Amino acid sequence: MTTAPNAAPAPAPTAVPVIAIQGLHKAYGTLEVLKGVDVKAMPGQVISLIGSSGSGKSTLLRCCNLLEDSQQGEILFEGEAVRWRGAGLERHPADRAQVARIRTNLSMVFQNFNLWSHMTVLQNVMEAPVTVLKQDRATVEARARALLAKVGIGDKADVYPAQMSGGQQQRAAIARALCMEPRALLFDEPTSALDPELEQEVVRVIKALADEGRTMLIVTHDMRLAADVSDHVIFLHQGLIEEEGPPGTLFGAPKSQRLQQFLSASQPA
Repeated sequence: MTTAPNAAPAPAPTAVPVIAIQGLHKAYGTLEVLKGVDVKAMPGQVISLIGSSGSGKSTLLRCCNLLEDSQQGEILFEGEAVRWRGAGLERHPADRAQVARIRTNLSMVFQNFNLWSHMTVLQNVMEAPVTVLKQDRATVEARARALLAKVGIGDKADVYPAQMSGGQQQRAAIARALCMEPRALLFDEPTSALDPELEQEVVRVIKALADEGRTMLIVTHDMRLAADVSDHVIFLHQGLIEEEGPPGTLFGAPKSQRLQQFLSASQPA
């Protein structure tokens, strides 16, 4: 059977967002922190969340990774919606296995490193793939050592976190997140606990990951980092998206007066 010469080609498959958040609300008692937020991260896309303290950006990231329960709205991972039971402040994920699966695919890097102090750096990086994913220890060790070398601390594999600088600890935390081979990385203020010199060590690693086409959501106070690595920037204010867009537009020609004030205050003295 021959195909007609003028037959239209089959349409290309539409990419599914790695993460899709729709109409998300989050409250702590009577304090409403998120008031209906939509965020979508496509494969390979880097999204930065910026805003003043209390704007809801870190809470949004924790809800995305199901570390916090939201009261309304949908969270989808690669098209699969989180299943819920209850409503309002009594709403919780209904399927523990689904939560575990999503969390293993959304590795989170925290502000304060969260490395286990009683384990060496190599043991920290290997722990979750071996104990949670039940992967072969030798295979995981080879991957862990390669990742430590990738982030520039291959010579620190056998030392303990307390023997490392803050920048080295954060790079170890990034290697630990990567060792899970996640579909996306979530960064919660990855450089805010570091002094400027150590901060640049971590920024270089994040930029390299962005250049590789990693899907990332980054909560950051560092406007230069957001401008350099992001495909899309979201400015949160009082639990809502005040403005969003590509970094060139958002930083170069902000429309919102509140964003203009925020960016002005964020400039170094």
